[in-house]
Amino acid sequence: MGMQLGYTMMTEQAGPRDLVRHVVGAEEVGFDFAVSSDHYFPWLDEMGHSPNAWVTLGAVAQATSRIPLMTYVTCPTFRYHPAVVAQQAATLQILSEGRFTLGLGTGENLNEHVVGAGWPPVDVRQEMFMEAIQIIRELFDGDGYTNFRGQHFDVESAKLWDLPEKRVPIGVASGGKQASRIAGELADALIATEPKPELVEAFDAAGGTGKPRIAQMPISYGTDKAAAVTRAHSLFRWFGFGWKVNSELPGPIAFDAAAQFVREEDVEGSIPCGDDVQAVIEGAREYAEAGFTHLALVQIGGDQQEPYLEWTRNTLLPAWREAFGS
Repeated sequence: MGMQLGYTMMTEQAGPRDLVRHVVGAEEVGFDFAVSSDHYFPWLDEMGHSPNAWVTLGAVAQATSRIPLMTYVTCPTFRYHPAVVAQQAATLQILSEGRFTLGLGTGENLNEHVVGAGWPPVDVRQEMFMEAIQIIRELFDGDGYTNFRGQHFDVESAKLWDLPEKRVPIGVASGGKQASRIAGELADALIATEPKPELVEAFDAAGGTGKPRIAQMPISYGTDKAAAVTRAHSLFRWFGFGWKVNSELPGPIAFDAAAQFVREEDVEGSIPCGDDVQAVIEGAREYAEAGFTHLALVQIGGDQQEPYLEWTRNTLLPAWREAFGS
């Protein structure tokens, strides 16, 4: 099977009712899977939204019947205690009748600062993340009550009373080789946002061979290329900073300040803009060649989803199937 095409439910750029409607449309068009961001804040004020992803995904699970769903990604260490994440994921797996994958990552200060727990150094966040995965996995096992005493988390007599028949797969986000090794050892899938072969290689070397490798790529589809470039700059000018920067900045104002010198031509050079389907295919090919099996596209602009879905049905999907054979 070739690389599968995914739809991104980007909670930062649309309200909850629209998001549900968009994923229903993605299923009807023929996308292979759908992923959802899980934010408390948008990246920039211009994006204008950030509803609760889990509530919205519950509605999506009821409004769709076929399309696989996934968090891309949930941070299980600050806003949510890992025991709560396990309960949410198990419930969503039941509601979706086995279509859900729990994507996990170490999070961003942008979203996690709201609980007032501070934002520790990355090595501490990684320790917390490892403990969280262990707790979630033990709760998914369903072997009686879980008690856990860790350096960062405690769990007291926890048990998931509603476990799905199909265990929830776990995906782990990676921005470097260390995280890829964790994913290979502990997860059922690798998650990334850059077409780096070394991430896949480290994942495979740590036990990930044969497991899904899921990535994400933004595009700004539109028949007016200049307008598509302007929209991408307005909403996604933060995109090129990379994980090390994006995880640290505390709020939309900080992202706006950091992006003040990013030009439209800079964005155009890194994000496919307009209606050239081959530009999208060539961008996606980098991920396929790096070893990724799934790629979720992000259409920039909450009010631009319907034309994007129609273009996908008529133009992108046929070109995608021809290029990647999925």
